[in-house]
Amino acid sequence: MDCIFCKIINGEIPSYTVYEDDLVKVFLDINPVTNGDMMIVPKKHYENIEDLDAELVPHIYKIAKEMFALVKEKLGAIGLTLVQNNGHGQEVKHYHLHLTPRYENDELRSVSNKDILVGCEDVLEQLKN
Repeated sequence: MDCIFCKIINGEIPSYTVYEDDLVKVFLDINPVTNGDMMIVPKKHYENIEDLDAELVPHIYKIAKEMFALVKEKLGAIGLTLVQNNGHGQEVKHYHLHLTPRYENDELRSVSNKDILVGCEDVLEQLKN
């Protein structure tokens, strides 16, 4: 398999590993947006959330909680943004949860596509029909 995350997990590509157990590996993002930007990656290859074993989800979030405590204690983070892409926007087709520590003066901002948004009422109607 030509998956960069599988190669990292198998030790073919080095990583800055923060945590590892039988199910997941947590390593620093080599293109961080804040200090301590990292990813939780299952050791078994799953393309996205649709493929992910449901039993693995609580473990991933348990580790996310532990990593948040770690970056608060060691790096002084005051918040954490979690992002998980599927399909469009997913650069690496191996499920991974991004953990981006947040700091007092960081300049991360959410950008929306306001020009294509419709009202919540319309979205709710589409979801329910």
